[in-house]
Amino acid sequence: MTPGISHQELQRIAHGSHFDPHSILGAHLDGRTLTFRSLKPEARAVSVRVDDQLIPMTQEIPGIWVASMPHDPGSPIPPYTLETLYSESTFNSQDPYRFLPTLGELDLHLIAEGRHEELWNVLGARPREVELNGTQVHGVSFAVWAPNAQGVRVIGDFNFWNGQTHPMRSLGSTGVWELFIPDLPAGSAYKFSILGPDGIWRAKADPMAFATEIPPKTASVVFASDFSWTDSEWMTQRAQRNQHVIPMSIYEVHLGSWRPGLNYLQMSVELVEYVKSAGFTHVEFLPVAEHPYGPSWGYQVTSYYAPTSRFGNPDQFRHLIDSLHNAGIGAILDWVPAHFPKDEWALANFDGTCLYEHPDPRRGEHPDWGTYIFDFGRKEVRNFLVANAIYWLEDFHLDGLRVDAVASMLYLDYSREDGQWLPNQYGGRENLEAVSFLQEMNATVYKRVPGAVTIAEESTAWPGVTRPTTTGGLGFGFKWNMGWMHDSLSYVQHESIHRKYHHDEMTFSLMYSFSENFILPFSHDEVVHGKGSLVNRMPGDRWQELANFRTYLAFMWAHPGKKLLFMGTEFAQSTEWSSEKGIDWPLLQYPEHQGILDTVTDLNALYSAEPALWERDNDPRGFEWIDGADSDRNIFSWLRWSDNGECIAFVANFSPMVHTDFALALPYAGQWSEVLNTDSSRYGGSGVGNMGQITAVEGEWNGKAAHARITVPPLSGLFFIKKK
Repeated sequence: MTPGISHQELQRIAHGSHFDPHSILGAHLDGRTLTFRSLKPEARAVSVRVDDQLIPMTQEIPGIWVASMPHDPGSPIPPYTLETLYSESTFNSQDPYRFLPTLGELDLHLIAEGRHEELWNVLGARPREVELNGTQVHGVSFAVWAPNAQGVRVIGDFNFWNGQTHPMRSLGSTGVWELFIPDLPAGSAYKFSILGPDGIWRAKADPMAFATEIPPKTASVVFASDFSWTDSEWMTQRAQRNQHVIPMSIYEVHLGSWRPGLNYLQMSVELVEYVKSAGFTHVEFLPVAEHPYGPSWGYQVTSYYAPTSRFGNPDQFRHLIDSLHNAGIGAILDWVPAHFPKDEWALANFDGTCLYEHPDPRRGEHPDWGTYIFDFGRKEVRNFLVANAIYWLEDFHLDGLRVDAVASMLYLDYSREDGQWLPNQYGGRENLEAVSFLQEMNATVYKRVPGAVTIAEESTAWPGVTRPTTTGGLGFGFKWNMGWMHDSLSYVQHESIHRKYHHDEMTFSLMYSFSENFILPFSHDEVVHGKGSLVNRMPGDRWQELANFRTYLAFMWAHPGKKLLFMGTEFAQSTEWSSEKGIDWPLLQYPEHQGILDTVTDLNALYSAEPALWERDNDPRGFEWIDGADSDRNIFSWLRWSDNGECIAFVANFSPMVHTDFALALPYAGQWSEVLNTDSSRYGGSGVGNMGQITAVEGEWNGKAAHARITVPPLSGLFFIKKK
């Protein structure tokens, strides 16, 4: 044994529990003696090659090899390699323990503060070049946060999943462990083997991995992006755009079942072409971050920084987004910071302690979903999530994040009975730490990513969800209007003869439509778990079902708020969505389903072309009732206004009765064009209408300066425009 190194320290190196293996392994100068140590527990023989000199090493203790040579203390340590004999084969390699840490002091300071907004650039597995002795050495730097670990090793297909040869060093109080492995190629599969305080080794996927093996395999994969973006025009315009005053018609997509079997590259053609032809302005992806259990639809995430490998690699997902942008279509990602699954190889009990999850099960476990809840009060956990939001928006050019299950984060008693939850410091039910996290996330996103949006799925009356954080709000850009969705669905499921008793279910939303920045959602949640499809919840015979549905869609497109439809709804899929089966594309061979798609396509075209339908979505001056009290006839009518005074009149008839000589109050006399009628025979309707035009005459009616006598078709939505 070489003097100065105790047997105990060498044993800790061999065992993997030494906090700084670099202080012993590698090359170290002591006076005029240069000592080399290498950890090669399976080797038959190891030698050090310095220039042309090959120096045999001897085993100091089992697995640790040592050699020495005289060296001038004024000279730098010379370049060297290791030659290792395993069985009958000899391998030449660089020594991982001759390199300085790949994280700088500023990085470590920001990590310790929980303020590293580009965490993905310092943690995880990053292919890189490191300068050593004037030459560039290729390899992969590994870094992981595991503050309670006794030791951490890198294991992978490059070391036969035996991490004995690759222990990592602790970088002080930050809890970060680091190792640079030279000559390691991209594509290598790896995990971290972590020795917990309980003395148990756990193999864990990298929380910061850029890529993963294809499930059900669970290893992380080293990935180096070489993607070249071509969407600079889109990104420049996005940064200058106010997302609240643009048309936003969102097509919600589950990638695995839109057209089963397609990969990212195929979707970059087929999905883009379809969305473009249907006139949607945005696509919203159900969660794409890697998840082991397919039927979770992505809502049980295990790798927050890795797009699922089921459909290709991360650059191929980038290509899909790039293709959407080049077609003029925005891309939004469903993001899940509320909870994560208990898989033992992932985030749960990561370093042998409750690291990412809150340690108190009253705050750290979700009773409905069987998952863990993030510890939102821990600065490093908040940093992990905030940086993740930035990562998707900056590194993947995504245009927005729809944040899942916000209500479950805001309330400590969410889905809990009395005695199952712990009040906050003031005795209330609000999760103050989650509130603070959401505010930090939103403030950081809007500071760093101009033109990006965040969207809250928040189903309660929490005040100020879309109010700026500077005035005490949560800071989201938009909120799903779940109240509108539930109330209006309740109304349209009634037979028309009963609807007059539920008229306020359709008008109530206009009492609060401008209290938040709303999106009107018909999401995947409305076509699963026994609810059936939307069209099959419409009453009446088959003709009335479809007519009701077209009218309902027109009502939605005319109503203040951005729009969202889940895939299949745009052509009236007849069965409940199945993520395993996909959506029923063959239905489009039937005229009644093509008619619904044509309705949605034309609604999208009208919507995008007319600022009156979106420019004042969040401004009460953009909406004006014509008649919101015509309950006996099941009719709703209103005006939408643009900033320059352009006006659209909308009439919805939720009765199967035709109304002729119907007096429609209007603000101006003159010719008004009937620009869309959902009862058109083109859509499968009865063809009743106004021959494309109506004439308004002077004369006050229902508080307006003019009125027209029109025909209102059965179960229909009508749009009229008077151009200046």
